[in-house]
Amino acid sequence: MSTGLAFGILAVYFLLLIVVAHFTSKGADTNTFFTANKQSPWWLVAFGMIGTSISGVTFISVPGDVGKVSLSYYQIILGNLVGYFVIATVLLPLYYKLNLISIYTYLEKRFGFWSYKTGSAFFLLARTLGSAARLFLAVQVLQLAIFDNWHVPFAVSALVTISLIWVYTYKGGVKTIIVTDTLQTFFLLTALALTIILINDKLGLSFSGMISTIQESKYSKMFFFDDFSYKHHFVKDFISGAFIAIVMTGLDQDLMQKNLTCKNIGEAQKNMFWFCCTFAIVTLMFIALGALLYIYADKIGFAIPTKTDQLYPMLALGGHFGTVAAITFLLGITAATYASSDSALTALTTAFCIDFMHIEKFEESQRTKIKHYVHIGFSALFFVVIMIFYAFSEQSIVSAVFNIAGYTYGPLLGLFSFGLFTKTPVKDKLVPYLCVASPILTYIIDSNSQAWLNGYQFGFEKLLVNGAITFIGLWLLRKPE
Repeated sequence: MSTGLAFGILAVYFLLLIVVAHFTSKGADTNTFFTANKQSPWWLVAFGMIGTSISGVTFISVPGDVGKVSLSYYQIILGNLVGYFVIATVLLPLYYKLNLISIYTYLEKRFGFWSYKTGSAFFLLARTLGSAARLFLAVQVLQLAIFDNWHVPFAVSALVTISLIWVYTYKGGVKTIIVTDTLQTFFLLTALALTIILINDKLGLSFSGMISTIQESKYSKMFFFDDFSYKHHFVKDFISGAFIAIVMTGLDQDLMQKNLTCKNIGEAQKNMFWFCCTFAIVTLMFIALGALLYIYADKIGFAIPTKTDQLYPMLALGGHFGTVAAITFLLGITAATYASSDSALTALTTAFCIDFMHIEKFEESQRTKIKHYVHIGFSALFFVVIMIFYAFSEQSIVSAVFNIAGYTYGPLLGLFSFGLFTKTPVKDKLVPYLCVASPILTYIIDSNSQAWLNGYQFGFEKLLVNGAITFIGLWLLRKPE
């Protein structure tokens, strides 16, 4: 695909997003930015959440990781479904009952000022790092497809990418995001389906032939029950998947902000049910795509790149599946990553404005100004973190995202679990120290697990260790009766 064609496609795509933003942000105030005035149809939220949850990590990194871990990623997805059930039946009713805008306000009601600030701060850290890692993938693809040919530095590509997100989210906020994410989810799913069809055509496979070919390949193993010390043992991945869903969706302002724009708790729960069913099917398609990519590469003798995240882009943009595949890939990865990153930018702005700036105390004109500067600030922070990933990242981004989550979401898991399952008050002023110590202790345990635990390797379940340390610490910090 020519550079000019790639640029033209993306220009039209972003023009469409800006037009949507223009119409959805008419008459918008800060309440619209934060809550969409609680008028979002549940089905629109559910469809848009697919794109937000999948992101560029699933689109590129999950297929690329199949060469290393076969289809084992689906063990995590099955665990996710349990986590989504907990969100729908436990967390959403709590958030609606308390009428929250920022979900971390719950921690102030339950524990006190310092716990509240600590919880929100860990979300800001976790979401900034995780979303910047996802956005880093999209910038890499744009660099490969367009900017390398024009000798544009990576830093400029990153700056342009972030600026485009800011342009269509700065006014309408979550109201705009719900509509644009729906549009982007459509592009993402279209790209996924078309790519699978085009690869099957290259391999000469029917639908049933595709299934049997994947089953007979060396990439077919989905469930790992044999060696419990292996980091992707089924029990580890399944349990980790449940808690990953709880923390990265249920305890995450980004995903919950969309749910809280529904008219009532019933519609929000309906949204979660249909979302998780669709999400399971779509992710299965992505790991099947990964197996097909490796089968095709093996067939033609294509050298697998050291960074497996690059396999899908190199094959799609390299003309192996035709121009249509290249176009759909470019639209798909852009849609996937922007659907995740734009909502993250809005959620980070919301959490900081509500939890730290206490924006509700100001007049509307001042609230708009504060929101505007915070939005710009997080955009700039995204740029800085992306450049750090560019300089130092060596592992696949899906692994990086879950490793980040294991350390940054663990304290949130411990705080919310202790709050929900006990009625014990704690020494609030000491909570920040505990929540900083918990990830450090988790890192020490993870680094020495093989020596200390007879060869045991921690996978994504380090999140549970982190949360458990926080939970136990809160128990030790309980106030005397």
